[in-house]
Amino acid sequence: MGCSKNLVDSENMITQLRANDYQVAHEDNKDANIIIINTCGFIDLAKEESVNAILENAARKTKGEIDKLYVTGCLSERYKKDLEREIPEVDAYFGTLELPGLLAKLNADYKHELIGERIITTPQHYAYLKISEGCNRTCSFCAIPLMRGQHVSKTIEQLVLEAKNLAKHGVKELMLIAQELTYYGLDVYKKRALPELLHALADVEGIDWIRLHYAYPSKFPREVFDVIAERPEICNYLDMPLQHASDSVLERMRRQITQRETRDLIEHARKVIPNITLRTTMLVGFPGETDQEFQELLDFVEDMQFERVGVFQYSHEEDTRAYEWQDDVPAEVKMERANELMALQQGISYEKNQSKIGQNLKVLFDRKEGGYFYGRTEGDSPEVDNEVLVDAKTNYVRLGDFAQVLITDASEYDLYGKVMGSEQS
Repeated sequence: MGCSKNLVDSENMITQLRANDYQVAHEDNKDANIIIINTCGFIDLAKEESVNAILENAARKTKGEIDKLYVTGCLSERYKKDLEREIPEVDAYFGTLELPGLLAKLNADYKHELIGERIITTPQHYAYLKISEGCNRTCSFCAIPLMRGQHVSKTIEQLVLEAKNLAKHGVKELMLIAQELTYYGLDVYKKRALPELLHALADVEGIDWIRLHYAYPSKFPREVFDVIAERPEICNYLDMPLQHASDSVLERMRRQITQRETRDLIEHARKVIPNITLRTTMLVGFPGETDQEFQELLDFVEDMQFERVGVFQYSHEEDTRAYEWQDDVPAEVKMERANELMALQQGISYEKNQSKIGQNLKVLFDRKEGGYFYGRTEGDSPEVDNEVLVDAKTNYVRLGDFAQVLITDASEYDLYGKVMGSEQS
């Protein structure tokens, strides 16, 4: 459950269990006698979803439908004692870094020789690559350091080995993920080493696209933009959560950056990479957020014309610095602000998509559904961004292949087109 970082943890768990001769299915529990739930504990909605999944399977265990139930992941890391008291039907709870203990509970050995090997649960042509664990940032609203600990980078050699193994099994696109991408290397190499890592991964044969997610804007290593511009394997795409644009809110959030500095960073990115797709996320309803501060955020989003924007409503998380303050923005106001910001972005997205009509775009196709082939441009990440639809009655592509697509129509969040030719088989 939860984010792509959790998905990678689940894939590593599957890899270890299968190496110990367990039959393992991902998100298909109808024939299983043992259930493992990898939970999310980020915000209230995610926690509720995880708790409901635990309760549902605890009831199945009580009825005798399954033999064992284990819980791991962020919620279990953060609320282990509470969960043990409230849902005792679970056989054992494990934290985010306790995979060896979970395996031992199942009489399975943790096989160190599998480091770099991973069975993926995504479509075979793309995979997530987690380059580090944990976070050293001190954002006042965020509970991730409580659940994931301090920042720990993998070495470049480890990540290149993993990328080579993924490419060997047909992966063409890597999504680089971390709690904080730009911090990469500070612990291992005593410097921000993301540019060096990108060069090394771009050299891996078979990897056509590399995509960057979750980059922190403060002290951003600007050489990254030069590498993106230089290496065709690295998508002209950056996911950089900004959270807000009002200096007073940013200060309360402890984001270590001002709106002016943020604007300078974005202007620099677009100067070096004129066709870059910028994805960001914003947080509304933070304690004390006034109408004026929210208006500053709206004005900023209007000015910046981001290609992609996601919006979260503030969740009051215990043990964070912001928990000391009153959660004083009413729920209905949070929702109104989220809806207003998304409506603004919807109009921006529509105009940007309309401008793509008549263009020939390189598209990677993920799936076929409801009479359409669905694909993505280099400006689109799976699950969260736009898709390109082509009519399966009049077009044919192989899933996992690239094709040139002429865009013939566009809506707020999708493009429509026809295949003009396959790029590779």
